[in-house]
Amino acid sequence: MHPQFGQLMAEATALTRAGDLPAAMAAITAALNGSPVAAERVQEAPGHNVIDVVARVVEEAVAPPVARPATAPQGERFLTGHYAHHAGKRDYRLFIPATRHDKPRALVLMLHGCTQSPDDFARGTRMNALGAEHNTLVLYPAQTRHANSQGCWNWFKHNHQGRNRGEPALLADMTRHIAESHGVDPGHIYVAGLSAGGAMAAILATTHPDVFAAAGVHSGLPAGAARDLPGALAAMQGQAGSGLAGTAKSEVRMIVFHGDADATVHPSNGERVVAAHGGTAVSVEEQHGLQHGNRTCTRRLHKDAQGQVVTEQWRLHGAGHAWSGGDPSGSYTDARGPDASAEMMRFFLQT
Repeated sequence: MHPQFGQLMAEATALTRAGDLPAAMAAITAALNGSPVAAERVQEAPGHNVIDVVARVVEEAVAPPVARPATAPQGERFLTGHYAHHAGKRDYRLFIPATRHDKPRALVLMLHGCTQSPDDFARGTRMNALGAEHNTLVLYPAQTRHANSQGCWNWFKHNHQGRNRGEPALLADMTRHIAESHGVDPGHIYVAGLSAGGAMAAILATTHPDVFAAAGVHSGLPAGAARDLPGALAAMQGQAGSGLAGTAKSEVRMIVFHGDADATVHPSNGERVVAAHGGTAVSVEEQHGLQHGNRTCTRRLHKDAQGQVVTEQWRLHGAGHAWSGGDPSGSYTDARGPDASAEMMRFFLQT
C-alpha cells in the first residue's frame, strides 16, 4: 500500500461524495497501487493479460541470500521455485519439513498482503515453525510488480475472480501441482491470506472448493466484494458494493480473523466473509471476553446439524490491520495475540 494510504482513501471518499469520480479514482489507484495521484494517469493495473504457455515448474533451488531472510528450523528446507501457467507465472517460496514420515501431512498456501514478500510474510506469520511441528508444506507465492505495482493480489478485478482464468486459476494449479509433487493427500490442502491475500483466499475458497478443504481469511474481504477500483474503495470502507458478494457462496470450512479497530479494511467485511461460507450452519456458539496474550477477543463457532464447526470467527478487540500474534520482524504484524497462525493450523488439521 501507499505510505499515505489512509489519507488518500479519505481524500477519495470526499471526492466521490463531491461527484469528482476521475480524481477519486486517481486517489484510489494511488492508495492501492502506490502510483502518483494524477487523474489523467488512472488506468487498470497490469495483470489482465494471459500468457499462453504450458504449465511447468522450474527446478527448485535454495534461494540466494536476501536481507533478513525467513528461515527454516534445523533440518528443514525453504526453497525457491517458479511456476508458469496459461494464466501467468509467479515465483514462490516453499517450506518443506524434515522427513519424519513417508510424505507431508498437508499443504498450506499462504497469500501475502500488499507490499509484502514471501520471506516477509513467512517471518511475520511464523508459519514455517508450525509447518515443521505438524509435518506440513507451506507455499508462499510472490505477486509480481508487473501484475500490481504494490504487490497486491488483484482481488478487486473482475478478471481475477473466476475459476478458469487470472490469479485464482494460476494459484490453484500451482498449489495442486506442488501437492501432487510431494505426495500430499488432496483432501488436506488449505489456503490463508492477509488483507488482499485474505480476499484472494476467500475467492479461491469460492472458485476452487475441489482444491481447498478449508480457508483462513485475516483482515480480508468476501469473494466478489468489488469488481473495479471504486468498488474496492466502497468495500474496504464497509459499504456493500455491486459485486458478487451476495451470490458468491461456498461450503468450504472457514476461519476468519478481523480487528474491530481496523481502519484499512472495515471490520464488517469479516462478518460478510462469514456470511458467505458455512451455509450448513444451524447454530452459533459465542464466547465473549476471551483473553489471548494481551488482547480480549470474541469467538463465534458456527456449527452444522452434526455439531461440527463449519465457520470459526475471531473478532479481535482493539486490533488494527495486522496479522494477530505475528512476529514483529515481519511487516503488518500485531504481537499482542491471539496467535492467528496457530489457530488457523489447528482449524485446518482438525477432523
